[in-house]
Amino acid sequence: MTEHLSRPNCLFRAAINALSAADLDEKCSATKTMAELWNARQLSLISNTTLSVPDYPGRPERPELVAPHKVPRRTLNSERGRIALLHSIAHIELNAIDLALDIIARFSKQQMPRSFFDGWVRVAEEEAKHFQLLKNRLADFGACYGDLPAHDGLWESAKRTGHDLTARLAIVPLVLEARGLDVTPSLISQISELGDYETARIFQIIYEDEKGHVAIGAKWFRFMCQKQGLEPAETFRKLVSQYFRGPLKPPFNELARAKSGITPMFYRSFSPIGH
Repeated sequence: MTEHLSRPNCLFRAAINALSAADLDEKCSATKTMAELWNARQLSLISNTTLSVPDYPGRPERPELVAPHKVPRRTLNSERGRIALLHSIAHIELNAIDLALDIIARFSKQQMPRSFFDGWVRVAEEEAKHFQLLKNRLADFGACYGDLPAHDGLWESAKRTGHDLTARLAIVPLVLEARGLDVTPSLISQISELGDYETARIFQIIYEDEKGHVAIGAKWFRFMCQKQGLEPAETFRKLVSQYFRGPLKPPFNELARAKSGITPMFYRSFSPIGH
């Protein structure tokens, strides 16, 4: 590790170290170290209040960031299309690492139970595992993360909700991650039919882990609503209307969502204000 990423003395610093790392192997390694130290109870929550949370995560020079409509289409019926799919999902998982690290760092000064941070440390570590699995699978096809353009829409969600933990929980786990529950089973089925069982295996790992991530988000979203005397489903719809660009689109994986704590009342009758 570089001096910048030397052993941290608190979770706040550990999350900022990993969030700031532009080298993606360093980012994943720092995230894993953070999780090991935190789970071993070798880190305090916060010991240095002078550090500031970066507005933007550390990133390599590539991929080039472009408008969403300029990102290569994710098709399955060619090797080129499969690479585009893997690259796109690797980009999503990289953003998911940083979103988990950001929620740890940005909201570490709020009065939240230790189990809140236990949950998000787990999310960050598992997202780093997903990114590395996808990066290695890209290498099997002779490709690298960064070879194709990507867009920055996921991080925009973080910027819009950086001031409000309840809004962050509504948008990131309960909209963005929940979307993975909706689309991944079909993707696994299609890839398996093509005989690409290794990619299907990786997507299955991601799918199973994401169920837990959405459940963590739903648990703490409900906690925040209860703390503020708010009705969760109604509050979710209001926050999505305010902070998410566009409607929530079916089909919804209702069973997986319900098991993760998102009941149909959250999204079935959703009609965004102003869209």
